[in-house]
Amino acid sequence: MTYEHIRYEVEGPTLLVTLNRPDQLNAFTATMRDELIDAYRRADADDAIRTVIVTGAGRAFCAGADLGRGPSTFDRTGGAVRAEQHRDGGGLVSLEVHRLKKPVIAAINGPAVGVGITMTLPMDIRIASTGARMGFVFSRRGIVPEACSSYFLPRLVGPSQAAEWFYTGRVFDAQEALAGRLVSRVVEPPDLLPTARAIAAEIADHTSPVSVALCRQMLWRGLAFSEPMEAHRVESLGIFWMGQSPDVKEGVASFLEKRQPRFMGRPSTDMPPYYPWWQEAEF
Repeated sequence: MTYEHIRYEVEGPTLLVTLNRPDQLNAFTATMRDELIDAYRRADADDAIRTVIVTGAGRAFCAGADLGRGPSTFDRTGGAVRAEQHRDGGGLVSLEVHRLKKPVIAAINGPAVGVGITMTLPMDIRIASTGARMGFVFSRRGIVPEACSSYFLPRLVGPSQAAEWFYTGRVFDAQEALAGRLVSRVVEPPDLLPTARAIAAEIADHTSPVSVALCRQMLWRGLAFSEPMEAHRVESLGIFWMGQSPDVKEGVASFLEKRQPRFMGRPSTDMPPYYPWWQEAEF
């Protein structure tokens, strides 16, 4: 696919995805939706890519949905799709991120509102620049949260904080996002991408790709567990299967020999037999 509304740049083991409509503050379009889905699938299939960083071109991260159609922007009654068949575009992007075996870091460089912030919720780490502003503005537009945000946001920041941001629809700054645990760090604008790249490099240089892929899905799928026994079952399977893998032997040997590990396992081909465990009825 040729990308028009994003940039796809591989730098060593890191993929940098840049939302690329700077003159429109990177407003979200159907084209951007399709390109992001394609980019995530492409990255997941490429074992040379260990991490994904997502940022915005220009002064914004993403100003939300492109409102170029005016009041009919969100009206879907003109098509042949029934309500039960309609699928929110932001949700399709979020679900693609959720399926990934690679960690995703959001480097929020400026305004991120509506789908501009909800698309980051299934990402693993969110870093904001001091100039970033965020808002779950749906109630102020007469619509509802999307991009699976009613699932992710309360799990990330707690129901009370999610309720305040959803109900008021107000835009808030990076320090409030940090206090509410929506982002893990706030840095000066020149430090944003270097900070994200440093985290990505720490993952790429020191960890097993298969272990990280399993950790990622354990964390996110575990949010739906109703009791610790469910986590215990999945963790036990992981210890059993990874305990006999070449990666764990290399991990222990590199520690004892005080050297950098050389992990050879590939998420595309070497996931253990119990993966994906959430598709099994007993789990």
